[in-house]
Amino acid sequence: MRTEQLDMLAIGVHPDDVELGCAGALLQAIAEGKKVGIVDLTRGELGTRGTAETRAEESALAAKILGVHVRENLGMADGFFKNDEDHQRQLIEVIRRYRPSIVLANAPEDRHPDHGRSAQLISDACFLSGLRKIVTTDANGNEQEAFRPSYVFHYIQDRFLEPSFVIDISAHFDQKMESILAYATQFHNPALNEPNTYISSPAFLETVKSRALSFGKRIGVQYAEGFISTKWLGVKSMDAFIQFPT
Repeated sequence: MRTEQLDMLAIGVHPDDVELGCAGALLQAIAEGKKVGIVDLTRGELGTRGTAETRAEESALAAKILGVHVRENLGMADGFFKNDEDHQRQLIEVIRRYRPSIVLANAPEDRHPDHGRSAQLISDACFLSGLRKIVTTDANGNEQEAFRPSYVFHYIQDRFLEPSFVIDISAHFDQKMESILAYATQFHNPALNEPNTYISSPAFLETVKSRALSFGKRIGVQYAEGFISTKWLGVKSMDAFIQFPT
């Protein structure tokens, strides 16, 4: 288990959540020289298509495509994990180990009930991680220092949610889609003899592209990803805003 401080940590309840929701933002951060990691909470073992083993192989390939510095899976129970003390402590250990400035989390509400429950678990764990009287230990039994990420942002998944802000991912959209297609068992693939699902429809990936186009259009770029913040955001300078023709 590697230990290194990350600038950004993306957490998804299922393998492929991060790729679908915020791969572009991760790629942009990596292009800026930042250290980025992914943590999957479950193995996605309840998914109709594929298996936990094939999804592990696919997530490893996606991580390689994205070029993230670390990826791990916490092995929580798909569909049955809870936002309780045991799961919070498991996630607190990870947050204190990687000490990310920014955490990207599942959508606060969505078609899949795991997404909203995961969003609250991640948000709660990030806050609790900053309380020094909550004691956690690392893999070597050493007590960890309290640490709280500066920001927790929620990426947008299946349902349309109004973003607090959007990020230009135009330079990275093709690579984002390549990382999604690493999950060959999950999305449209006529060569597979698997049941049809909501996300295996040929139209599903078109909706991913359409949303990125829609968010991009709002700020005058080709593609963008949207994020939700539960806190007010500020900028140090008006120059931080993207300029585009009105």
